Amino acid sequence: MREDVEMPRNEIKNFQDIPNVGKAIEKNIVLLGIKQPIDLVGRDPYQMYRELCDITSKRQDPCVIDVFISAVRYMEGGPPKKWWEYTKERKEKLRRY
Repeated sequence: MREDVEMPRNEIKNFQDIPNVGKAIEKNIVLLGIKQPIDLVGRDPYQMYRELCDITSKRQDPCVIDVFISAVRYMEGGPPKKWWEYTKERKEKLRRY
C-alpha cells in the first residue's frame, strides 16, 4: 500500500497494508489466531505480546509491543504513526507493573 494513501480501515484485507506491519509481524499476528486486520480492533497489544511469547516459548523483543500498539490503534481509526512513537508509552506502562 502506498504510504500517502489511506485505505478505509474496514477495507484493509492484508495485514501488510497496516503501517509498520511487515512479513514477520504478519506471521506473529497469524500465530495469535487473528484472521483478518479488522479483528485487531479492541485487542490488547500487551496481551497479544504475552500470548505470542507463550505460543513461541520465548521472550520476544519488547519492540513487538510497540508494533502491536501501532497496528491496533491504526485499525481502531488512529493516525498512522511510526512504531517507535509508542516506545515511551510502552516503557511507562511496563514500569508501573
